[in-house]
Amino acid sequence: MIEIQHIDKSYKEVRALQDVSLTVEQGEIFGLIGPDGAGKTTLFRILTSLLLADSGTATVDALEVVKDFKELRKHIGYMPGRFSLYSDLSVEENLNFFATIFNTTIEENYSLIAPIYSQIEPFKTRRAGKLSGGMKQKLALSCALIHKPAVLFLDEPTTGVDPVSRKEFWEMLKNLKHEGITILVSTPYMDEAMRCDRIALIQQGRIMTIDTPQQIINRFGNKNSTARTPGQALEECFINLMPPTP
Repeated sequence: MIEIQHIDKSYKEVRALQDVSLTVEQGEIFGLIGPDGAGKTTLFRILTSLLLADSGTATVDALEVVKDFKELRKHIGYMPGRFSLYSDLSVEENLNFFATIFNTTIEENYSLIAPIYSQIEPFKTRRAGKLSGGMKQKLALSCALIHKPAVLFLDEPTTGVDPVSRKEFWEMLKNLKHEGITILVSTPYMDEAMRCDRIALIQQGRIMTIDTPQQIINRFGNKNSTARTPGQALEECFINLMPPTP
């Protein structure tokens, strides 16, 4: 569903992405795991046709992200790191706006967003700027899904959100996977990484390894580890894989 081949991107002297290649299968929840500045957002912007790579190629749902960008945008949903909501519009007005952009209506695809939107629908007249972090998260996800995309891009969707809302959000993603939607999600949280089918660990613009979370723990984990949870064990693997400091 997503094919990335040898993507490079630099901002003047900073190499944001270095020879990035990976494949995401249809129906996967694929995690891009790394700290701030690792290159996650840059890759998302390239894949959603908002930024041009310096070199390399990428296709999403068999569409080239540069040549086919107009058609591509009809096939994808994108939830950036900062909620793409209009704070002065109400909950319902935001959702209507995004539906109109994609030439659809709330009613047409309501069944897809119902499990998510129904939780905030009682507050549909409230301005988006007055919502809690968890409610903004649900509204932003509903807006990204309203046109029934084939691929969903979620850039650190739970950053700054309370633990209960984070857990609820990942349950929503599991349900969306059952709907056949392919999901590429980035997160700095290793406990969330454990919920993905496969993950790519990224640091300083380079992919360090790609596999299931458990296989990465098995391959790179420390046998004498004191980690108490799988997420902590995965974090230790990440540290073990990091390049030495110059």
